Parts: sequence; structure tokens; C-alpha cells
Amino acid sequence: MNDLTAPEKRFRPEIEGIRAVAALLVAVYHIWLGSVSGGVDVFFIVSGYLITTSLLSRMVREGKINILEYLLGLARRLFPIAFIVILVTALLSIFIMPQSQWEQIIAETFASAFYFQNWQLATSAVDYLAQNNDASPFQHFWALSIQGQFYVTWPIIIFLAYYLARKILKTPVRKTLLGVLIVIFTISIIYSIYITSANQPWAYFDTFARVWEFSLGGILALLIPYVNINKSISIVIGWLGLAIVCLTGIILPVSSVFPGYAALLPTTGVILVIISAEKGSRFGVERLLGSKPFLYFGSISYGFYLWHWPLLIFYYAYFGTDKASIPAGMAILLLTLILSILSVRILETPVRRMNIKQSKLKLTAILFSLMLPVLVVYFSWGAYAEQVQDELSGEYSEEEYPGALAIHEDTDPPSGVEPISNTEDAESNLPDFYTEDGCFTGIEGTEVSYCSFGETENPEYTIALVGGSHTGHWFPALDELSEEMDFQIDVYNKDGCRFTTDNFDGAMNESCMEWNEKVIEPLREDPPDLVFGTATVNRGNKVPQGYIEQWEKLEGVTEVFAIRDNPRMKEKIPSCIETKSVEECSISREEGLPDVTPWENTEGIPNNVTFADLSEYFCDDETCHSVIGNVVVYRDQHHLTNLYSRTLAEPLREPLTEALESLDE
Repeated sequence: MNDLTAPEKRFRPEIEGIRAVAALLVAVYHIWLGSVSGGVDVFFIVSGYLITTSLLSRMVREGKINILEYLLGLARRLFPIAFIVILVTALLSIFIMPQSQWEQIIAETFASAFYFQNWQLATSAVDYLAQNNDASPFQHFWALSIQGQFYVTWPIIIFLAYYLARKILKTPVRKTLLGVLIVIFTISIIYSIYITSANQPWAYFDTFARVWEFSLGGILALLIPYVNINKSISIVIGWLGLAIVCLTGIILPVSSVFPGYAALLPTTGVILVIISAEKGSRFGVERLLGSKPFLYFGSISYGFYLWHWPLLIFYYAYFGTDKASIPAGMAILLLTLILSILSVRILETPVRRMNIKQSKLKLTAILFSLMLPVLVVYFSWGAYAEQVQDELSGEYSEEEYPGALAIHEDTDPPSGVEPISNTEDAESNLPDFYTEDGCFTGIEGTEVSYCSFGETENPEYTIALVGGSHTGHWFPALDELSEEMDFQIDVYNKDGCRFTTDNFDGAMNESCMEWNEKVIEPLREDPPDLVFGTATVNRGNKVPQGYIEQWEKLEGVTEVFAIRDNPRMKEKIPSCIETKSVEECSISREEGLPDVTPWENTEGIPNNVTFADLSEYFCDDETCHSVIGNVVVYRDQHHLTNLYSRTLAEPLREPLTEALESLDE
């Protein structure tokens, strides 16, 4: 049986050129458009094309793949620039990035160095509690991580196809590999379409949802010898392919619809470019992409991709902005170009010229020496951050940091005291129940679980804390009161979910609505004395109808204590106050709260509801503050820090006591 024609392993100038275009598109879209171009999808299909051609020719020629030499060759290409970028980025982050982001950046330093940054970001993307994370200077390493995982696993695919063809099926090697790649492509794209529709934030970083792009490149490598297109048509499809690659980010909202079938657009563009180059023409796109400027830029495109993102993030952090002007963007691009050229000439080129067969030990030592400083910085920085955390989490003076008590007791806190949240990384400092297994339901979960805290031995009262994070951030205040007021706290919490029947603003997902249907049952079967929840949403001037409908289901069963929602700030407060004044991070009362009291403006409220309004502990007559009583109020834009919540215990005591005492009447 005849086999497929072996793909020709040769230098393809148009591929270097399309790499250059992709790298430049990624940077331009990031810097000026604040969006995603689809350029990484170009890298994925090109990688699939090139590595399949290389490994297959080696496998057919030698009957094996020397894994050690292959991995050394891979590391020789990837490690030098990657590790110098990681090292420089980590060191600069210590001095430029806000301490509130340190924990996130430290974790991503390690994830980037060991090529699992995509999974780190996937987890954060679907974790409601981590969704407020700022973009880190390592975020772009997700694409490199997926490529690294592909490079490591692809030799196994090639070998298995070779073994299957030679030892089991007795079929031609390349035809067998084609069949294997078609199966991988089919399974992966079906999964990609499914997971993109079901959970797009996760899918974007999911390796398995991206494998079809690499396999498509491999399929192209095997079939391109059979492509025979008229030269005129070839010219047209080549330029069409380049236009598709350049315009994908404008045509499609890449960051919110990829990968799925939408990613077929840029990958098709690359395929058209590569196919068109088979029929060379003076008017073909390969003349442009294969020109000296494009070839040179393609040779440094890897470094260009790696350097541009941290420079952009450092610019944002240093100047306290989230946009780059045209001159600033040009400066970032110029500095990126300079660093790319220097790192290629000084570091990458000398290492890549080393002969693998003759210098295995020397090359291994050099590559390890590049990794070692990164690990030293990672562990040292992590230890220092932990020390800072321990110091902040220790004892503090309530006289210097009264928080809400300054308003409650009408006293002026000491001036000249640095504001604290009692944690170095306020965003990750969550109420205690989040650290206990099974004590809250994740963003996609529907199961109802609860844990008990406070006075759990024969308490006089039981309070059920029901809802999402805006209910959950009152837990520290309740916990402070639980012993003295003798009540147990049963936490029924679901990420990103309110206690409601109505998704009036589209913010709740389907799992939230299902959870809301289920949570009523345990509250009715074993009713607490009081259900504690929020009464409003953001700046709403009425109580949401969905809240009322849930409360009605508890009428005659238990009482409801509904507290007014806190304001939402414009910026993430911990990082804002590190770079700006406290006043600049605050907002006007008009921006933070409606003029009317929402429940006084709402009809049909059931008789089992008691309302509480502690807005005076967030806003005065003119301003909603970012820092009160020297304590940082919010851990991000709208969730309370643990420390400020604890200082709200005394203000909460009076309305809560009245609600509990009314139960005995």
C-alpha cells in the first residue's frame, strides 16, 4: 500500500513572516485596542505544522526519536529568552507592582517557569473569588505553556502512530499518522465547541480545547504535497489569508468567544497563506512575508512576544493608568524591539548554536543556570511576602485602626497612620469559611452545603448566612458578635450568586438559579431563627423582586434580616491606595448610593423581613470612602476586607439584637 508523500522539511520564509505579523498584532491589539488579536492561534497552527514535519522526518529516517536530544533541543530554543524575561519581570514586579498583587504574581512566576500558567489562569478565570485579579506581567505565558505542553506530548503521538502502523496495523506510517491526527482534531474541536459554550473563561486556557489547532497544523503538513492550486487563485487566497489573520481581532471578540469554532477563522487564514506559498509568484503574499524585514522580525518574534506584555503592565502600574497613548505605545514597542534584539543576540543565538550531540552536559548546565536565578527569586520573594503577611496579620492597635468604630463612636482616628487591611494581599484574604472544605459552593456548582461557626454548642439563636460574596463578607462581623450574643452561624454560600429567584441584571448563571431553588428546602426543613442576607443590589433604588419572592417562601417559617448592599468603587482599592491618594480612590455618595431608601420605595415586602441600613459606615453626606478609621474598606472594588468587616460588628449589634429579641415577643 502506497504511503503519503513525505512532507518536505525546508525553510519556509512565509512562516517566519506570518510569525512576525502575529507577534506584532498581539502587541498592537494589547497596547492600543485593549483586546485580543487571535495571534496566538497563528503560533499554534504554525507550531503544529513545523514540529510534525520535523518529528515525522526524524522518525521515518531513524525509526526513533531520541527524547533526551529532542528535549535539549526544545529547551535550547525556548528557555534562554523565557527565563531571562521571567527573571527580569519578577525582579521589577517587586518594585513596581502593588503589594496587593504579590501573591498572584509570585504564583504565576512559578507557573510560567514550569509551563502550567494556562492552568493557573484557567482556575482563576472560573473561580469567582479570583476573578477580580488584575492582569499580571506573566499572564501572556499561558500561550507559551500550552505550546510547551504540546511540544512535550507530540513526540509521543508521532511514536504511537509509527508503532501502530509498523507493529499492529501494518499500514503506511504517514497515512496512519494522518488518521490519528484527524481523530485528535475531531475529538478536540468537538470538546472545544462544547466547553467554550459551557464555560468559555476556562476553555480559553484549556490545553485540550486548543489541541485541534496543533493537529490541524500537522494535518496540513501531511496533505500540502497534494495541494495544487492555480497560480492566480493562489495569489488571491494568500492575500485573503493574511487579511483574515490581521482582521480576526476586529471581526470577532476573541477573548470571549475563543477557542471553539470561532478560532477556525485565524487558523484558516494561516492555512491559506501557507498553501498559497506553494505556488510562488512575484505578486504573492509570500513575497512580502518572505522579505528581509519580515524574516528578521520573525526571527525575534518569540522574544518580542515575551517582552511586550510585562513592559505594558509595568507602564500601567507605574503611571496608574489602564490605557497607553500613541507615543507611550510606540515607546513600549521600541523598547520591546530593543530588548528582543539584545536577548536574541546575547543569549539565545549562542545557546542555539551549541551542538546537542557533542555538548549535552554543557548545554544542560547552561540551561539549568538560567533556571536557577528564577527559582532563587521565586522562593526568596515568597518567603519575604510571607514575612510581610505575618507582620500585618499580627497584633494591631484598635486605637490606631478603629475602622468603622471611628464613626460609631464619633472619634477621629490618629492622623499620619498608614492605612491597613491587616493583610499584604487583601484580595485573597477571604472570610474564614472559604478555607474550609465543603463550606461553600463554587461558581458552577449547584449542590447545597453548609457549615456551622460561632457558638455551636447549645446556642440561643441560629443565624443562616445565605447568598453569595456580598453576604459572605459580613461573616467576620457576625463571628465577632457570635460568642457574646450566643448564636450559631450556618453559612449557605455560593460564589457569584444572590439569594433570589430573578436574574434581573443577567449577572447570575444557571447554576445560581438552580442553587436558589434547592437552598429553600433545608431552610424550611430545619429553619434557623434568622436568615441573614442582602436587601439590595449595588445602586438599585428598589428591593429586587427576586429577593422578595425568596423571602415569601420563608414566611411563617423563619424571619429574614436584610442588610443594604455596600457601594461599588471605581478601582480596586488596595492597589489604588498604593499608587494614589485615599481621596482619589474614593467616590461621591451620588455615585455610590441612591438617594432613596430602597425598601421604602418597594411594595409587596413580606412581614417576616427586618431591614438594616449601615450606609453611614461607608459614606458620609458627600463621599463613599475607600479608607475609614485607617482601615482599608474594600479588598477589591466592592467586597469588604476582613478587618473592616470585623470593625462593623458594633454597628451591626444594635439592629441585629432588635431582630433577635423580636423573635421572643
